[in-house]
Amino acid sequence: MGTVKVIYGSEGGNTAAAAQRIAARMGGEALSVAQARPEDLAADLLILGASTWGYGDLQDDWDRHLGLIASAAGTFPRVALFGTGDADEHGDTFVDALGILWEALAPLGVTLLGTWPTEGYAFAASRALVDGRFVGLPLDEDNQPELSEGRISAWCAQLQAEWVASPG
Repeated sequence: MGTVKVIYGSEGGNTAAAAQRIAARMGGEALSVAQARPEDLAADLLILGASTWGYGDLQDDWDRHLGLIASAAGTFPRVALFGTGDADEHGDTFVDALGILWEALAPLGVTLLGTWPTEGYAFAASRALVDGRFVGLPLDEDNQPELSEGRISAWCAQLQAEWVASPG
C-alpha cells in the first residue's frame, strides 16, 4: 500500500507504547516528535499520536513541535490520529490533543482516515469530536487498559480498509 509513519509525543510511555503497536500492525515505523524532522513526516499514511495533559493541553513535545506539521505540508496525503487521555479525571477535556492536532492538519487539505465512534467512552466533552465522532482513536490506559489492544486492532483494520478506498 505504501509507506506508513507514526509520529508521537509521550510523557509517561502509554502513547509511545501504543505508537509502537500501531506501527507494527501497519507495517510502519514509529518516531518521537521530539526527534522528528519535516522529512520524517513524508509518508503515504501519516499517523500522529499525542497524549492530553492538564486541562486539555497538548503533550509538551507536540506543543513545542506543532509547527512541524505545516512545514511538512504536501508530503503526506492521508493522516490518522490516535491519543491517550483519562476520561474519569479529565472527562471535560478527554483526548483534546487529537482535536488540537486535527485543527493544525485540516487547513492542509489532507484526507483524514480512522474517525472513531464515541460508544464505550464515558466523558463529558472533547475537542476531538467532529460530527459526533472522534477524529481518531482514543485510548484510556488509566481506566480502560483492557480495551486498548482490541481497539488498536480494530482501528488498524479500519485504517487499512479506508486507505485502500481513499484517493492518493
